[in-house]
Amino acid sequence: MVRWFITIFIAVIVFSAALPWLEKFGIGRLPGDIRFKLFGKTIFLPFASTVLLSSAIFLLARLF
Repeated sequence: MVRWFITIFIAVIVFSAALPWLEKFGIGRLPGDIRFKLFGKTIFLPFASTVLLSSAIFLLARLF
């Protein structure tokens, strides 16, 4: 259980760091991604981007 929490935590950090680069390709601006401001901070919930990236990684893993 702890391994899954660490894996998810690392994946969120990597996705957050790569988000400016991925937005150039349209990932992060998909219809299912939610972005709103709350108390002066921008909150970003990338639901559609997460599904798209996880599907792509799954297909690559199945290919190899």
